[in-house]
Amino acid sequence: MLAIRSRILHYTCTSPLQYEYLEDGVLLVAAGKVVDLQAASSLAAAGFDLSRCEHLPDSLIIPGLIDTHIHSPQIDVIGSYGKQLLDWLNDYTFPAEAKLADVDYAKRVAEEFIQQLLSNGTTTAMVFTTSHEHAAEAVFESAYQRDMRLIAGKVLMDRNAPENLMDTAARGYQESANLIERWHGKGRLGYALTPRFSGTSTDAQLKTVSQLHQQYPDTWIQTHLSENLAELAWLRGICPEAKDYLDTYERFGINDDRTIFAHGIHLSSDELLRLADGGGRIAFCPTSNLFLGSGLLDLQKLKDHGIPVSIASDVGGGTSFSLFRTLSEAYKVCQLQDYSLHPHEAMCLATLGNAEALQLDNKIGNFAINKEADFVILDPTATNLIKRRVTQAKTIADELFVYITLGDERLVSRTYINGVLQYSQEPSAKESH
Repeated sequence: MLAIRSRILHYTCTSPLQYEYLEDGVLLVAAGKVVDLQAASSLAAAGFDLSRCEHLPDSLIIPGLIDTHIHSPQIDVIGSYGKQLLDWLNDYTFPAEAKLADVDYAKRVAEEFIQQLLSNGTTTAMVFTTSHEHAAEAVFESAYQRDMRLIAGKVLMDRNAPENLMDTAARGYQESANLIERWHGKGRLGYALTPRFSGTSTDAQLKTVSQLHQQYPDTWIQTHLSENLAELAWLRGICPEAKDYLDTYERFGINDDRTIFAHGIHLSSDELLRLADGGGRIAFCPTSNLFLGSGLLDLQKLKDHGIPVSIASDVGGGTSFSLFRTLSEAYKVCQLQDYSLHPHEAMCLATLGNAEALQLDNKIGNFAINKEADFVILDPTATNLIKRRVTQAKTIADELFVYITLGDERLVSRTYINGVLQYSQEPSAKESH
């Protein structure tokens, strides 16, 4: 049994928001599951020997961070100078993805991608790979080797994309089905049907997405929606029969409670109502939206419509794997629209909230007994500035806000997957577990 004594924070409910913070707590883990979480004094009173614990009194343990929208091959284009979305895709994204036609290269990229997630404290992600079947295989294999809970999918594109990245409706269907049969439900893995966006998939291909989702109803669907004004204008030209962007998906039954739409910045009032009615969810990608000049998501408006919103890095349009840096940008986006994103709301969003958006909150997202033991140990002394600011924090919310505004991957001391240490900045920690 793994027993760690430290300060511990997790969220027990998203609406209304409720959390549990233990100034001196013990997390007990066995066989990859949370066995117990209690104050150290309570466990000691019940006869538990606290000397069995590794004691990290100054650290903070939180549930593993969850990223609901990220592109694995774009690790090679993150931080590339460019114009806006469509130019950025053509100039950087598509050439980078084409390189993954090489099987060995695709494996190396997948391995580095998974390592980046872990070093940033991200224990679950929903991932776009490329249109190559073997590139999705590589991501699944790398995550499987670590017993990681991960959702991914082969990108579907059969129009308006480079020839060397396009599939066909028939081939995309078959390769997606192959991947579902091999990986969906294997270990802690899940499959997401992944049309890049309606501008790069024909009606025939979008029909196959709907067909596959009906055949495998516990799969997810991930795609893009209403990200950029130039994108919207372009789509109006190539989809004249659709009344709006959401309709390009709705016509094929793509808008349900297992659909994650990245962005959703420029949705009309009617689209908001239909999105809420259908059950689709929005992945808020603030660093990407700012970097590509796409716009500011109105979080309050989405909440008012009852649309579930998650938080996502959107690497490589997004500029960091770190969900702390992502939340920092989310705070600023909200500030510009007279909405102050509270640190507890932000941190809940990246843990239990994102688990709920993916319908995985029965497995991950907090430290409820028998949930999977994915968690992160944070170091409040990660930088001199963070250390200085944390010592002035009067509440755990104050401390969280320091991490959100000043933090990045340096905060992450260790990352545990299913109760097993998979990343550590401390060599001695890896040796002792």
